[in-house]
Amino acid sequence: QVQLVESGGGLVQAGGSLRLSCAASGIVFRLATMGWYRQASGKQRELVATTPSGGASTYADSVKGRFTISRDNAKNMVYLQMNSVKPEDTAVYYCKAELGISFWGQGTQVTVSS
Repeated sequence: QVQLVESGGGLVQAGGSLRLSCAASGIVFRLATMGWYRQASGKQRELVATTPSGGASTYADSVKGRFTISRDNAKNMVYLQMNSVKPEDTAVYYCKAELGISFWGQGTQVTVSS
């Protein structure tokens, strides 16, 4: 059974930092494209960053230079380091694994106060 479990969300002040983690199980992690998405209240879910297997990471324009995605294939973990956060980064953040089909975590809330 595939499981993606996010952690690390919470309340942070604007300009601060937060690190999200996603623990994956039940998949061949090293072959998966892993990604972080977010969904703000009343808005559609949007891509934040992806890290493919053996390829270059990609980022949404809104987070370039502030967020960094990384993965540890030995631990089946993917991370999102969020720096210089802004109130508009407030959302539920979801971990996604793509292996021909998509798997999603339950999400973790990030709230940025101004």
